[in-house]
Amino acid sequence: MKPVMAVFKREFAAYFATPLAYVFIVIFLLAMGAFTFYVGHFYDNGVANLSVFFGYHPWLYLFLVPAIGMRLWAEERRLGTMELLLTLPLPIWATVLGKFLAAWAFTGVALFFTFPIWITVNYLGSPDNGAIFASYVGSLLMAGGYLAISAALSASTNNQVIAFVVSVVVCFLFTVAGAPLVLDFFQLWAPVVLVNTISGFSFLTHFQAISSGVIDLRDLVYFGSLIALFLAINVVLVDMKKTG
Repeated sequence: MKPVMAVFKREFAAYFATPLAYVFIVIFLLAMGAFTFYVGHFYDNGVANLSVFFGYHPWLYLFLVPAIGMRLWAEERRLGTMELLLTLPLPIWATVLGKFLAAWAFTGVALFFTFPIWITVNYLGSPDNGAIFASYVGSLLMAGGYLAISAALSASTNNQVIAFVVSVVVCFLFTVAGAPLVLDFFQLWAPVVLVNTISGFSFLTHFQAISSGVIDLRDLVYFGSLIALFLAINVVLVDMKKTG
């Protein structure tokens, strides 16, 4: 894992070497606060839990995480530094994994700074802290899924805008796969097995299951498999660029 850690340290430090990291964290926290307190009416609900807070995570991640992922490889290709990076004595998979872990850790830092709302809800009442902790775990896993998709699509182009737009579309499809709007369409003609399979690909389905306070192995396998799949696609795309 030494090559992975070398790339991880370099990439993670690079985030905080520019104002980009601080701007993203501030926007993330402001957006979370606005949706939770003003749109979700956190105080008016009178319930000591963070269901409103976590309910907006998928939709904020849908735009904010691709904004991080779009630059992972598209920027390298645009600046011509990708070729230099690939000439280093590092296996491609280590470079891909290191860049992904650095971006995921940065997202985790932004998520960590939402801890005051956890303190607030404990001050106001007696919430189920186990469910809140599980929701944080689910939120971080979901962010990793969005990021893996965005990173793979970023490796397919040298245009960050294209990478962002396509990432948002693909992430949106994974998000709403289990929504009634989608399932009702397939239930009209598709067999139950297919409908259940489509529902099983939904980020919302698995995130809501974890948010209930139960970290099921099936949900962990889902997010782990999805991240591994798109990282493998990322490796293939980068390798094609190298050999091409």
